[in-house]
Amino acid sequence: MTMTQPEMYSRMSPSPRFRALVELYRTMHEQGVAAQGIDSDVTFDGRSLAPHTLTIRDLIGNTGAKTLLDYGAGKGVLYNMRDLIAPTGEVFADLRSYWDLESVTLYDPGHAPYSAYPTGRFDAVICSDVLEHVPAEDIPWVLGELFSFADKFVFATIAGYPALKLLPNGENAHCTLEPLRWWESQMNAARDREGRSTPWFALYVEQMGQKETPMKG
Repeated sequence: MTMTQPEMYSRMSPSPRFRALVELYRTMHEQGVAAQGIDSDVTFDGRSLAPHTLTIRDLIGNTGAKTLLDYGAGKGVLYNMRDLIAPTGEVFADLRSYWDLESVTLYDPGHAPYSAYPTGRFDAVICSDVLEHVPAEDIPWVLGELFSFADKFVFATIAGYPALKLLPNGENAHCTLEPLRWWESQMNAARDREGRSTPWFALYVEQMGQKETPMKG
C-alpha cells in the first residue's frame, strides 16, 4: 500500500512527477496517442462521465445544488451536446438543464480551454476518472482542493485498474491504483484537514469489468 505525506506537496508546490504528468497530458490533449492510433479529439474527451449523469442528477436534486464544478473535465464534450434524451424519455436542451443547474464550471489543467484555475465556491464538485491519474504523493492536496471548493457535496469516480491508454513515456495512464479502503481513508482525511462537513460520494471500480462499489462519507 502506497503511503502519502500530506505536508510534502501542494498546489503551489506539487511533486515533480505531477508537473511532468500535466505536461504529458497537455501533449496528449493536443496530439492524441499516435502509438495507439487515438486521435486528439477523442483523447480524454470527458465521455466517461456519461454513466454517472443520473446519479449526479439525484445528488443535485437531494441537496438543492445550483452550481457545479467539474474538476478534471477533460474536453467536456458532454456539456456541449444538445437535445439530450433522459432515461425517462424527456428531452433536455443540454446537460446543465438536465441537472437543473444555474451554472457549470469546467477545469482541467491539461486542456487549454479549461485550464484556468477555478475561483470561488460551488454547491457541487464532481471528479470523474481523474484521481487515478494523480500521483499518490499528490492525492492529499488534490482531494483537499475538491473539498475546499464544495459546499454541498463532492462526487468522484475512481478506476482501480490499468488504463487502456499509455502515456508518451510508455507508462500506464493510471498511476495510482489502490484498494477501496485506502481511497476511503484519503477522502476522510482530506475533508478533516479542510475542516469541512461536506458529504462525499464515490464509485470505485476495483477490477476491469467488476460492478462499481459505492462509498459514502
